[in-house]
Amino acid sequence: MANVVRDPKTHPDAIIPDLSKADPLVKFTRDDIAFVYGSKWKQRYFTKKGDDYYPLGAQWDVSHRVWRAYQAAPGSDWWTAFYPNDNMQRPTGPLCDGCHSVNYDIRTKSVTEWNAGCEKCHGPGATHAAKPSQENIINPARLDFVQANNVCIQCHSQGQPLRNPIEGKYYDWPVGFEVGKNLQDFWKLEEHKPGAQSFTHFADGTAHKNRMQGNDFITSQMYTHGVSCFSCHDVHGTENNADLVKPANVLCLECHGPNSPNGPRAPTIEAHTHHKAGSAGNECVNCHMPKIEQTIADINVRAHTFKFITPATTAALNVPNACAVCHATEPPDFAAKALKSWTNISPWRAAQ
Repeated sequence: MANVVRDPKTHPDAIIPDLSKADPLVKFTRDDIAFVYGSKWKQRYFTKKGDDYYPLGAQWDVSHRVWRAYQAAPGSDWWTAFYPNDNMQRPTGPLCDGCHSVNYDIRTKSVTEWNAGCEKCHGPGATHAAKPSQENIINPARLDFVQANNVCIQCHSQGQPLRNPIEGKYYDWPVGFEVGKNLQDFWKLEEHKPGAQSFTHFADGTAHKNRMQGNDFITSQMYTHGVSCFSCHDVHGTENNADLVKPANVLCLECHGPNSPNGPRAPTIEAHTHHKAGSAGNECVNCHMPKIEQTIADINVRAHTFKFITPATTAALNVPNACAVCHATEPPDFAAKALKSWTNISPWRAAQ
């Protein structure tokens, strides 16, 4: 999180693709790039004009190693109605920079630092830096679960400021919020109408685009039982995928062992999943956190509702289910037929 946005002038290795190779989508040079954004799934490029930054028209697909066009199409986000259909008239200040920096000032367009530095999660730190003490800095672990999760939800959610526009511009991040304040005084999550698919949600309310972990998570049983984002993730970095504090199955099974009151209600994990140990189908996250939320092209990130999306939900509302993610070549009714043979699955729940 501390290295998502990088300046190629100070970090020449930040640019992943070889810009010396011509591509019809790439109409810029290395010298045009003021910042690069991302390196895991995609990399985007920003140029500086005046005192603001603007997204260039091509992005690098890291997984497929190809260039793809980059421009938010009209109707693909709420703010497209308030900005021209032209990247060079869509500054990153109001649309991106508040989450990718510390203390972005909307008037001076200055930042304390780029990326999610310490104060992004721990609040103002000048007093603490002068005289370090647990009493003069915010530790999210000591906050109640709502405030603790809001530390992450401030950026990992789709929504709008309560007051928009602000000084004539429409902002896509919670202007004025800092950890220690109440996020709900600054930010509202994108609404969802049950049964309707929108530019953010599937019809059942599950997100279908990236950076909506917060929108998903607040609907989950995990959230209502007081689990926090950092119960599973360590933003300071780990050796595990997604900065998990432990490998995924190890982490899940600490609370959800066989016959645990938290579930699953089966003598073994294999009896619960109906898949062999060590297989993808026996991994908790592959059923309860399927990769159905788009980040670029066919590369998706995991849902965070933790619910099992049934084949019946897919048939009724066109929401992808985990079975189809793995068994992509099977016929549409494959998963529904399989679940009917699982005697430890309630037929009343599987049919919903």
